[in-house]
Amino acid sequence: MKIDTFFAELKRRNVYKVAIAYIVGGWALSQGVAQVFPVFDVPNWVIRAIVLLIILGLPVALVLAWMFELTPEGIKRTQTADAMPATAKPNKYVWIYVVVIGGAISIGLFCLGRYTASNSASAARTERATVPGKSIAVLPFENLSDDKNTAYFSDGITEEILNALAQIPNLKVAARRSAFQFKGNELDLRKIGQVLGVAHLLEGSLQKAGDQVRINVQLVDVQNGLQAWSEKYDRKLDNVFEVEDEIAKAIASKLRVQLTGGAGQPLVVDSTNNPHAHELYLRGLTLLAARGPGLLEARNSFQKAVNLDAGYAQAWGALAVTEFLLPSYGLDSFEASLPQAESAAQRALVLDPNTPSAYVAFGLANTFRCRWSEADQAFRRALVLAPGDAEAVNQYAQFLSTVGQLDANLREIERAQQLDPLSPIIGVICGRPWLP
Repeated sequence: MKIDTFFAELKRRNVYKVAIAYIVGGWALSQGVAQVFPVFDVPNWVIRAIVLLIILGLPVALVLAWMFELTPEGIKRTQTADAMPATAKPNKYVWIYVVVIGGAISIGLFCLGRYTASNSASAARTERATVPGKSIAVLPFENLSDDKNTAYFSDGITEEILNALAQIPNLKVAARRSAFQFKGNELDLRKIGQVLGVAHLLEGSLQKAGDQVRINVQLVDVQNGLQAWSEKYDRKLDNVFEVEDEIAKAIASKLRVQLTGGAGQPLVVDSTNNPHAHELYLRGLTLLAARGPGLLEARNSFQKAVNLDAGYAQAWGALAVTEFLLPSYGLDSFEASLPQAESAAQRALVLDPNTPSAYVAFGLANTFRCRWSEADQAFRRALVLAPGDAEAVNQYAQFLSTVGQLDANLREIERAQQLDPLSPIIGVICGRPWLP
């Protein structure tokens, strides 16, 4: 067959038309797949496979166009279709309609893709701009100990590190209540960081055996999901405070935040040299965070801790806060609980004047007694010592609402919500100033 005759035959058999229609239709389909599939979290390899099949299908379509022709009576071999009367042949302009419609669809999907991509990029840039670079969430450490009933120990160590970081000015630290929502969750770390509104995550594991403890930690950059720092610590239980302090200071160094009092000032105070008292304190922290009926057991744990070590300032402070919360849950009366809370807070401050929880307890007690000035001073002092403590910020915001300082209340409650975005309690309180 001569070359001119071959190309004429291609035209007569509509191979050119099929090629154009297939390319336009394939382009439209690939655009639709590229725009729609990611919305449903379809893996990228599926999208690539579909595009590859579309490309491989082109020569198949051309061969079929050469061999067959579409007629009003169905698909016929080309020789049979040529023998049919002209009236039985399909409208020769049908392919033009296919090309025009396919082209319009592909152009529309392309423009939609560019628009949504631009919006997504803009939203991502805005989100990165609103999340402070000096921000972190401490996720609950995984308990690798043989005794799984000691999960309170790994949770407590996590909280102590979190509390140490909350003392650093200009560092946003996600609250325990929000961070612990992801305990045992396999969600992507970047997604967790976005939900908590932080730029970094600290995750780790803890293994306790006898008087030995192993702590593995790693700092993750939320933006790219990469590890920024990691370390392993093998220590005795009576040195666990040193490990917590080292971890907190290492993070402060990585995030380039200025420590109060300089690098020589410890963030974690060695409050007790009694490991059993420390374990009771950690158990109490877990129960205190859970609220509800467990507050009674939390009080017992803190009381046992100070019975073992009367100089344990942190345990006295936690006991003071717990005593004050009991009446709010119908577990005690204010008449019985309030003096106990004030006494425990006073003991804590005598032992360590820089105990934030003791000042929070005094703020709550003075609010109940309508001593507005003393309450304000106590809350302010707590926030000087621990500016990133969401619970202290929340309690201060409620105090401001009580005394009618609504502008200041809104400012503080918004700050509390930034620190503790998943707290249902703070979420409800946010609406309080607007209620009639």
